[in-house]
Amino acid sequence: MDQRTSLQSKWQPSSQGVVWKKRLAMPREQLQVLNALDTAKTQLYHFTAIVIAGMGFFTDAYDLFAISLVTKLLGRIYYHREGALKPGTLPPGVNSSVTAVALVGTLAGQLFFGWLGDKMGRKKVYGMTLAVMVICSLASGLSFGRERRSVMAGLCFFRFWLGFGIGGDYPLSATIMSEYANKKTRGAFIAAVFAMQGFGILASGIVALVVSAAFDHAFSAPSYATNALLSTPVQADYVWRIILMFGAIPAAMTYYWRMKMPETARYTALVAKNAKQAASDMARVLQVDIEAEEQKVETITQDKRNSFGLFSKAFLRRHGLHLLGTTSTWFLLDIAFYSQNLFQKDVFTAIGWIPPAAKMNAIGEVFRVARAQTLIALCSTVPGYWFTVAFIDIIGRFAIQLMGFFFMTVFMFALAIPYHHWTLHDNRIGFIIMYSLTFFFANFGPNATTFVVPAEIFPARLRSTCHGISAAAGKAGAIVGAYGFLYASQSSDPKKTDAGYPPGIGIKNSLIVLGVINFLGMLFTFLVPEPNGKSLEELSGENEEDDEVQQTTSNRTVPV
Repeated sequence: MDQRTSLQSKWQPSSQGVVWKKRLAMPREQLQVLNALDTAKTQLYHFTAIVIAGMGFFTDAYDLFAISLVTKLLGRIYYHREGALKPGTLPPGVNSSVTAVALVGTLAGQLFFGWLGDKMGRKKVYGMTLAVMVICSLASGLSFGRERRSVMAGLCFFRFWLGFGIGGDYPLSATIMSEYANKKTRGAFIAAVFAMQGFGILASGIVALVVSAAFDHAFSAPSYATNALLSTPVQADYVWRIILMFGAIPAAMTYYWRMKMPETARYTALVAKNAKQAASDMARVLQVDIEAEEQKVETITQDKRNSFGLFSKAFLRRHGLHLLGTTSTWFLLDIAFYSQNLFQKDVFTAIGWIPPAAKMNAIGEVFRVARAQTLIALCSTVPGYWFTVAFIDIIGRFAIQLMGFFFMTVFMFALAIPYHHWTLHDNRIGFIIMYSLTFFFANFGPNATTFVVPAEIFPARLRSTCHGISAAAGKAGAIVGAYGFLYASQSSDPKKTDAGYPPGIGIKNSLIVLGVINFLGMLFTFLVPEPNGKSLEELSGENEEDDEVQQTTSNRTVPV
């Protein structure tokens, strides 16, 4: 339905019967400050905002994915068993906690900071999240003692709070970028912020490669099969600490610039109701003269239709299905996406791309796992993100998300059904290509669009909160993937499982389950609206006013 002739019809009784008053929701004239943002040409401040917000996501991805590179090393260092045929591994409970505790913290942070961003303002909360990330990233590499229990407890404690800070970056970065962007290229700008995640994943692999190569060269060690004790040199304990702590550097570099960013005009005008400040801030940013329009701001903010809360019937009626769509698709996507990332080292081992653990030393194993992850990121993950940036404002969010889920489903089933075929030596390269394509279409698909859309379709006063809820649903899916698939991907043969794990359904059946999950994501995509080319106020309905256009009288008591 045309935005200009939509959406509300009201019917009111009178003594003469039912007076049929049809009111059409007409868009009122946009605030000058918001129109200036919507129509602004791409300028330096857009790219500055992308870099400032994007470096947070660089750190987010680095910290969340770096842990998968060092879990096997932690097992060798702290859970070595004398005389064992295989190197030590983290017990299932410890492995699950170390891997997924940051995801639990992220979920909590998304809900808390998302809500706080709508209450206190985007800018004030933005600095808090970054400070938490820097402190806890550094602390992740420290320990309360040398005993394995204290090391694991300290690692889990600080990674939870690291995740808490990372969680706040999701709704705030997306909301800030959406509220700064023009409507023509808004999707590309928000997607570019999220695309920095790809560079973060790539950087975690590169840092792990450099650190492990340097230590392996300096402290050469035999393989585990040759000498179990000497295969893990004492200096290996520094490797995982350096890799984890490095994540603090890019976040710390952007702190000053985050504090210099002005509050977004949409928050200042529509939520804080300060028309003068909004006009002043954006006049300085855009370098144009902007009228404050205090009376118009007062009219918009006092409209009862712009005051409903998250748990109101009005929100349920206008945005209930939208929120269901954004939460369900992000939840389903992250089950598949995070489980793929977190157990990809097991996939590479199963197809022979990484040698058996006993044939490597501890630091060499880090190098091999990091090399595999870096190649996947370089060839599929990073290009997928930037394909989305290039095409999101051309073909739209809906098409990209639907296409991504579709091809993820196809490639998952193509990997799973003839799984034995792919494990044969001659077919391993084909497996890697197919596996890489699932990552490509995750990122040129729902991994990017599920981040972009919730920042566009909800009202300014609830935008950060709703994005936080959507993102938290995604992290709930990531927790299912991280915890569940650590167990599910174990071999169904008890003799072939990792130490301490019960038999699972195997990698083949795990991939089939992920294929079904991706198919469900494709179905739920139909609940998500297409925001392409529309202003944020058009999408949220904040800029509508009633215009009475028709009145008729009837003796009917019920409208038909």
